[in-house]
Amino acid sequence: MRVLLVEDDLRVARINRDLLERDPDVHVVGSAGSCQQGDALAQALDPDLILLDVHLPDGSGLGLLRHWRAQGRTTDVALITAADDEPSIRIALAHGAFDYLIKPFTGARLADLLARHRARRLPSGPRRDQGSVDRLLGVQGSAAEPLPRGVDPHTLERVHTVLNGAGRALTAEETGEAVGLSRVTAWRYLEHLTRTGRAALEHQYGQAGRPTKRYRATGTPDQPEH
Repeated sequence: MRVLLVEDDLRVARINRDLLERDPDVHVVGSAGSCQQGDALAQALDPDLILLDVHLPDGSGLGLLRHWRAQGRTTDVALITAADDEPSIRIALAHGAFDYLIKPFTGARLADLLARHRARRLPSGPRRDQGSVDRLLGVQGSAAEPLPRGVDPHTLERVHTVLNGAGRALTAEETGEAVGLSRVTAWRYLEHLTRTGRAALEHQYGQAGRPTKRYRATGTPDQPEH
């Protein structure tokens, strides 16, 4: 995941970069301190995700977001800002920001943002099914199909993100260690993903005893080991 930061406070930009790069899938490809720099880097680098501040020395990040959308740039943009007023939030959402984090924010909330961005990625191919469109729109399910009791939507996306990035099938214990959940709790989330078609269950048979249950995100083949 290639990320561009647009933040004029160098200290904050450095902290945000460190938080982002704790995720092995994230690569911060550039950092800009102004609207002009942000626009130039967005065109030159074509990132997957832009994290944008509102208050910048040469203008408003909201104006920059509006400019990008008018140009037809469809890159995912999330606001990370101290601007906590309702008009700023509404303007950001109206111009296609998919998330809005108010400073100071937690590392867990930033991880949720990254998980939501991953979930919004459309698979390659000329046609889409309803499930891929729902993920793009951030739809968790219809009112008739609520999440089971005890299943948190943000944690669910984090579990799915771990499966997506693993490159192989994982046990409940391995998944729990990666997300910070107990084996039983991770198993409950994995079973829900399997029931809803977002993961597939595999049985690994050993020399004796019960087979080991392993789960993989649907559509993710094994990656070769190095």
